[in-house]
Formats: sequence, structure tokens, C-alpha cells
Amino acid sequence: MKLNIDDFKVKEGQKCDLSQRPTLIEPLYNSKKKYHKKLKKQIKKLSDLQRLLYATNEHSVLLIFQAMDAAGKDGAIRHVMSGINPQGCQVTSFKHPTATELDHDFMWRTNQALPERGRIGIFNRSYYEEVLIVKVHPEILDNQRIPNEKLHKKHIWQERYRSIIESEQHLNRNGTRVIKFFLHLSKEEQRRRFVARIDNPDKNWKFSDADIKEREFWSEYMNAYQDCLSATSTVQTPWYVVPADDKRNARLIIAKIIVEIFESLDMHYPVSDDKRVQELLNLREQLA
Repeated sequence: MKLNIDDFKVKEGQKCDLSQRPTLIEPLYNSKKKYHKKLKKQIKKLSDLQRLLYATNEHSVLLIFQAMDAAGKDGAIRHVMSGINPQGCQVTSFKHPTATELDHDFMWRTNQALPERGRIGIFNRSYYEEVLIVKVHPEILDNQRIPNEKLHKKHIWQERYRSIIESEQHLNRNGTRVIKFFLHLSKEEQRRRFVARIDNPDKNWKFSDADIKEREFWSEYMNAYQDCLSATSTVQTPWYVVPADDKRNARLIIAKIIVEIFESLDMHYPVSDDKRVQELLNLREQLA
């Protein structure tokens, strides 16, 4: 199967109906060996592009991963980014906000973790939680200390979408490319993975009764994701809906998307001018 990354993109202004988006597609590999070979090829490309990103020191890249529980975010990050120099990459996971974070606007805590130029930042969940889990459980807003006259729950989601879009536009203008992934998992595949976690002693720690409780809100989450993806996918920072029922396929798709967007940055190693060339020749003579 030939992979076209535009097939997974949510176009600006497009209504994203997740019921019409597949959670499983034809495999991009026909054996485990072929899968590893294909992924290794993409990882090599990504490693080379990361070095170029660092050398040019003009851009930074922010990868955002959003999904339902057990969709494979951790595994995708671990496998796809396995060839990256750890010094040039940082992964941040966002859990329940702290008291300090609640004393700031909803974008503040993620802004603290944005990547600097020449580096890759990865958000395992992100500021998008503020229009996902908070929308499904609006009582969370009560702890966010929003002034009463501003807390119009009917309009707050559109206002937050606008804040997010404007923030990502600002980042893009200043050299940070944002790449957003939604790992699209079916409810049945989530059930199977939950059962596997229970049955595997090495994975018991990843499962709790809270996972079961959140599963009861599946329809509400799908509606929240549909609204979010439709409202915040733009030409500059589109969402990519990745079929996630096959973890290996999802990793190959994610790797391909990242590599192609990196290549679109049209980066080149710095070229030395005559003065710099002479300096290098002088330094070489000293070493000789």
C-alpha cells in the first residue's frame, strides 16, 4: 500500500466525522521483518533531519499526541523517536494540573515546555485536554478560577479553540512547526488492550478503575474530539487522524508524516563564507 499523508489530514474548514474515519487500514507491511525494515528506514531519515534541525538552529518542531487511553501514544513515541539524539529531544506528559498551574491561564503550563530552536518537543497530551476532558467533564472548570463574568460555558469552547489557533499561528510565525496526531482507536480494540493489560503482570500498573469510568464517556469523548479536530485543524497546523487499531501501522504512518513535514522545512547546513574558510584553514594549520 502506497502511503499518502494527505489521506490522514483534516483539512481546514472540514467537518471531521470520526465515524467515517477508519481505525484500521490495509497493512503497510506484510511481515514483522518488513515492518522493522520500513520503520528503521524512516528513523534513519528522521535522525539525519534532526541533526540538520540542530545545525541550522532556525526551526523547532513540536509533536502533539492526543488519543483515548490505550491507543498507543507511548509506544509510538518510543519506537518512532528511538533513533533521535536524546540531547535534541524532550518529552513532556501532562497530568492533572497543579495548584500553581491552576493559578495561570490554561495555556501557561504547556508554554513552559515548548522546544527551543534546533530541538524537538513532544507533548504526550497537551493544551488540547482543555477542550477534551474538560469539555466532557465541565465541572473541572470550577477549579480553574475563571472570573464568573468570563465563565460562559456555552461560549468558552469556541473561545478556547480561538486561543489555541492563535497560539499555534504565533508559534509557526516564529519558527516552531506544530505537528498534531490523533490516534484513532476503536472502542472494541481499547477493550482488548485493557484486558491484555489486566492479564499481563508487567502492564498491570498501567490500568486502573478510572480507565473503566472514562470508557463510559466514549460517545462524549468522540463528540469532543470531532468538534476539536474540526475547529482547530488549519492549513499551517492540520490534525492527522491516524488509524490506531494496528500499532505497527500507526507507527509507520506517524514516522512518514514527521519525515515529510521535516523535509518541507527545506533546511540546509550552514555554508562557510571566505572569511570562515580562512579561519578554519588557520585552525587546521595550528592543529597540524
